[in-house]
Amino acid sequence: MSDTTVLPVVDPEGPHGPASSEPEQTPRRIVARQTPQDVVFVQAVRAVAYLVLVITGAIGVFLGLQSIPTLRTYGLDFFTETRWLPSQDVIGIAAVVVGTIQVALIALLFAFPLSLLTALFITDWAPAWLRPILIRLVDLMAAVPGIVFGLWVLFTVQPHATHIAHWFSKYLGWIPVFHVRTDVDYPIWSQAQGYPSYAGSAAMAAIAVTMMIFPMATSVMREVFSEAPQGEKEAAIALGATRWAMVRQVVLPFGKAGIIGGTMLALGRALGETISVVLVISQAFEIKPYVLESGTATISSLIASGFKEASPSQLSALLTAGFVLFCMTLLVNSIAARIVARSRGSDVTEL
Repeated sequence: MSDTTVLPVVDPEGPHGPASSEPEQTPRRIVARQTPQDVVFVQAVRAVAYLVLVITGAIGVFLGLQSIPTLRTYGLDFFTETRWLPSQDVIGIAAVVVGTIQVALIALLFAFPLSLLTALFITDWAPAWLRPILIRLVDLMAAVPGIVFGLWVLFTVQPHATHIAHWFSKYLGWIPVFHVRTDVDYPIWSQAQGYPSYAGSAAMAAIAVTMMIFPMATSVMREVFSEAPQGEKEAAIALGATRWAMVRQVVLPFGKAGIIGGTMLALGRALGETISVVLVISQAFEIKPYVLESGTATISSLIASGFKEASPSQLSALLTAGFVLFCMTLLVNSIAARIVARSRGSDVTEL
């Protein structure tokens, strides 16, 4: 039988509680002290923001006041009448509003996939040495005046595009949007007298507008895609995902706000495009779903073509049309801002 020593068990807290306690920690107050340069910068940016709001509001108020005589004279018929005949005192903007929306939506239909694929190629597929060259080329396109694109479409693209429009109307004319009110089997269809030609249509004008809005939408999407989390992209590749799967699962969900914002911003630009549309279209005041058929009109082209020779009453009508275009653009941008803000708060990237 061996001797064993029993050691007493000591309660570290003792009979009267813990022997010692850590001092209570309180959060430190963080005080941000701005430098004079920071103060000047913040105040300057704030002043510019307020100035933009003031200028935008002043434009809206000016156009609204100038439209009062026209609305008093024509009332709601100004928004439902399709004809624009100032000499007969028949004025309405229904046809030009529809034409504006048609040209903008067709241009957006062309520009959206082109901008999306270009932005994705620059950020995720282009080699490192090629990426800055492509970025500069896209940015350079944004500096090209609209009249250049209008002349390019008028003299270079349209003679070939009319053949494509004729093919669509001949074989897909049973679809209303591709239908053209002409004899598509006429031997010399491009010179058929008494029939509308394919030149100067809403689709032709949309090609010129597409070239104007493409660099803007591409730049916005590219900037957002380039901010996608690099760690999650590399993790997807490491787990065996293909590059397209990585883009679909990481880049596109992260860049949803940029896609929507760039698209809506391009739509706002397309609604107000003027010079390139004036050069291409054959102006006609008629509501029609046939986008391949010659003849259409937009609000901006109406103002540009009729402003110089307008009488005071006609000038008021043109400014009223401009006020409608201003409200349309403001509504589109407001909806875009709402969608972008909601997307930023709900985006979740899943691998």
